[in-house]
Amino acid sequence: MALAMHPSRPRVGILDLDIFGPSLPRIMGLRDAPEPEVNNFNHIIPLVNHGLQCMSMGFLLSRDPQFPSKTNKTDMGSTWRSNQESAPIVWRGLMVQKATQQLLFEVDWSGGGNIPGGIDVLVVDLPPGTGDVALTLGQLVHVDGAVIVSTAQDVALADVKKGVAMFQKIKVPILGMLLNMSHFRCPSCTTQHDLFGTSASIESAAEEMGLEILGKLPLVPQLSMSADRGVPLMLQGFYDADSDSGVTDVRSTMSDLAETVISRIG
Repeated sequence: MALAMHPSRPRVGILDLDIFGPSLPRIMGLRDAPEPEVNNFNHIIPLVNHGLQCMSMGFLLSRDPQFPSKTNKTDMGSTWRSNQESAPIVWRGLMVQKATQQLLFEVDWSGGGNIPGGIDVLVVDLPPGTGDVALTLGQLVHVDGAVIVSTAQDVALADVKKGVAMFQKIKVPILGMLLNMSHFRCPSCTTQHDLFGTSASIESAAEEMGLEILGKLPLVPQLSMSADRGVPLMLQGFYDADSDSGVTDVRSTMSDLAETVISRIG
């Protein structure tokens, strides 16, 4: 969504608040980047790729191999590296809260002074659930709006309802819901398959909670492949939209979502 916002609002940043399982370094092609620098006020300067300022706990973890490779063989078709992204975070609640506060208040979104006035929009990726991270964010920061992401399964929607109730309790506006992996269109027979059930459940749940469904994101193989490669699917020119209609659907859905979010947060 941050990349979809980028053409219309050039000053966009993205903050990965998944403390225990940060994925932003891989998704944004920054897993080999050096550790972030700090400014004169000891605030962290975000890393930049694809035109976006990025900050994640993953940039601050140890790069030492946790599982040293036992072979020098390299699979040219694989994007996996066994000696990276394996440093665990084994913290209790207070440490998680402290790390969340540091990422919220001790990051220099002016890019070390290169972006006067900082950014216009900060997109925050939260872990699922109603834990310390979401609660700390909602209590300490004025949040303009939240987008709830879910699949159509009842087991997922049960957790969604808890998250919605939590945001309502801490006065965070909810802009709507995004249905993820809503369907898969077979490239051979062009038949649409609802792999996780039809959208009837999520539509009923959204109506019950008084929320709007802002989009339905299809299951597209290129989406996961692009994330593993560090080149997001929203980037034009890297992926041929004509070769798979699902790519066009993803880009269209996310562009519409970004436009709706920007219009509602003002």
